Amino acid sequence: MNDNLNIATSAPARNALSGLPQRLVADGVAEQAAVEAALAAARDDAGGFVSQLVRSGGVSARDIATAASAEFGVPLLDLDAVTVDPDIIRVVNDKLLLKFRVLPLFRRGNRLFVGVSDPTNLQALDEIKFQTGMMVEAIVCDEDKLQRTVTTLLEQVDNQMPIINEDEGIELDGLELGNTDDDIGENISRDDIEDAPIVRFVNKLMLDAIRRGASDIHFEPFEKMYRVRMRVDGVLREVTQPPVQLGGRLAARIKVMSRMDIAERRVPQDGRIKLRLNKARAIDFRVSTCPTLYGEKVVMRILDASQAMLGIDALGYEGFQKDLYLAALAKPQGMILVTGPTGSGKTVSLYTGLGILNRGDLNISTAEDPVEINLQGINQVNVNNKVGLSFAAALRAFLRQDPDVVMVGEIRDLETAEIALKAAQTGHLVLSTLHTNDAPQTLTRLIDMGVKPYALATSMSLIIAQRLARRLCQNCRELLDIPADALRKEGFPEEAIANGLRVFGPRGCDSCTDGYKGRIGVYQVMPVTDEIGRLIMAGGNAHDIADAAKRNNIWDLRRSGLAKVMSGLTSIEEINSVTIE
Repeated sequence: MNDNLNIATSAPARNALSGLPQRLVADGVAEQAAVEAALAAARDDAGGFVSQLVRSGGVSARDIATAASAEFGVPLLDLDAVTVDPDIIRVVNDKLLLKFRVLPLFRRGNRLFVGVSDPTNLQALDEIKFQTGMMVEAIVCDEDKLQRTVTTLLEQVDNQMPIINEDEGIELDGLELGNTDDDIGENISRDDIEDAPIVRFVNKLMLDAIRRGASDIHFEPFEKMYRVRMRVDGVLREVTQPPVQLGGRLAARIKVMSRMDIAERRVPQDGRIKLRLNKARAIDFRVSTCPTLYGEKVVMRILDASQAMLGIDALGYEGFQKDLYLAALAKPQGMILVTGPTGSGKTVSLYTGLGILNRGDLNISTAEDPVEINLQGINQVNVNNKVGLSFAAALRAFLRQDPDVVMVGEIRDLETAEIALKAAQTGHLVLSTLHTNDAPQTLTRLIDMGVKPYALATSMSLIIAQRLARRLCQNCRELLDIPADALRKEGFPEEAIANGLRVFGPRGCDSCTDGYKGRIGVYQVMPVTDEIGRLIMAGGNAHDIADAAKRNNIWDLRRSGLAKVMSGLTSIEEINSVTIE
């Protein structure tokens, strides 16, 4: 088992480091394990090493920039101390800015000075030189300030004049129009759908959502207004209100892009858009329409493979929780269940596990509704209940094809649960999800569905319950003065309070949203121990199982959340909003 685990989680060879990563380790700025993890996460993301390292939270952007400047003799610039002309950003194509995360700063004759976080990224400098025809010189900037400035300037330029067209910096796979005008409907003409401002507006919103790190875009028609909102870090925020009369044309344009029936506006529809930013990066949008009183509401869910495959170290597991997950993945059989509400990060946890297991010696098959992220080397099946391809049917087919690992998108009924548990008992590793509040309730929920207690006790290996909490902005978080009695009431350990517990709260700055930037997972990782197995067999309820887990020092969601507060990663208010005392 240990051999398998070591193979699954092995890092790049230590002597393979060079350039900036090598300098950071040599100077003690970053741990070698953190650097190797960032390199692995950025392997398919050109210019993304520094971004991944900063995102992991272990190294500050300022320390990286200082080390890079000293090592390579490149000037260091504090972007907060200068004002960048928004027009200079037009010199470099949007596609290159998104691809390499660089910022044109100023030009002197035929020389273009470009802000970068990694001066060893020669590919970025060469491509900008080729596109602009100018000599390019690098200036090192802090990664966080660099990204904030790029985003701000791009938004300013976009608001002045829509400069993005359908074939500049954006490519849509499989985009087709109907063959006749009759396909489009009586109120929307072909000219409306192909109207350049509508095309540019939709494309701009999609690119803006990617830049902001949004997870969803909502197009909402009302009687006297039309609203577009984006969900960033789990919170919906309004971004624009286009004229209400454009609602039908916007919905029609999105339906064309996602290959839906444009004439049908009476029933919900589902579709998909693949947006290719460059050769190395493509982003999928899962599109859903629903008829409302005043038109069709459209929701686009953004599925970014690079965000779903950050690596287990970036997800927020405590050390012992990560070890439990890796140990369960290393077993040849058993079931791992990930639970939580919609939007709690279950899919990312599952895909992370599949990424660890994705080796040439394993046959891995997944049944999903729908397939959210395409994974090379894994056999993925889209569930289609209309033709009889349910989770249970797909699972039966997998078991006839010599699988080692099976992933079922969701256990929704007794038939799927029984087949999955039987597979876990007969030499297969099974991963799946379920909608419950915490790990102990997952077991009782399965029993309520009709699963036999002995099947659960003998086949279940691990249950992970999770939530996503907004991460405090490390640039502007502020230390709070909270009385000890209030901390005790929240549930903080007495020992931590006695030792001068430091609790931070949000303040807000130019680089974050209301004091938060990004999200981090809060987890309850509960192995099904012998004691818990006996409780299941004896008909114990969720409270009995929770008490047994507590006796075995298994953290519940609340305790895990408080640990994140004590680490300065999030606030008490945020943990109170995502966990139940």
